[in-house]
Amino acid sequence: MAASILKVAGLSRSALQTLPSVRALSLSVPVRQGVPQSLWKLGRLNHVAIAVPDLEKATALYRDVLGAQVSASVPLPEHGVYTVFVELGNTKLELLHPLGEKSPIAGFLQKNKAGGMHHICIEVDDINAAIADLKEKKIRLLSTEPRIGAHGKPVMFLHPKDCDGVLVEIEQA
Repeated sequence: MAASILKVAGLSRSALQTLPSVRALSLSVPVRQGVPQSLWKLGRLNHVAIAVPDLEKATALYRDVLGAQVSASVPLPEHGVYTVFVELGNTKLELLHPLGEKSPIAGFLQKNKAGGMHHICIEVDDINAAIADLKEKKIRLLSTEPRIGAHGKPVMFLHPKDCDGVLVEIEQA
């Protein structure tokens, strides 16, 4: 069959070898096809949160070794954590360390002694509409009402069992 195509195109095998290779492109169907428009919209990835057993050591790694701009450590007693934000240009890392014995991060670190990824945070344009819609879609929420997060904006955490094993935080943009 290849010989027939070459003959029709008027090319010899040696001429074919001098042509640049052509890469086949795959066309994909848009992911949102068939999904009804919602009253709210997902925005950008705001941050990836990492639980760390030693906040000073982790801060020094990103600041002194990797050269990132990092914030000061900020206690958030209502969430039971200390936070440090690492600026990455297009998003941030949030370093989390326990504040108090009842901190959810203390429990996470008991199971994961070296620390690790704790959650991702995605911005939404209307957190109240998002919460109502997610409840309707049977996504469990970890609190009854949004709370004020580290950026001073309302946040809500979605149950990891309903989000493919990932703790997802949504934040008002």
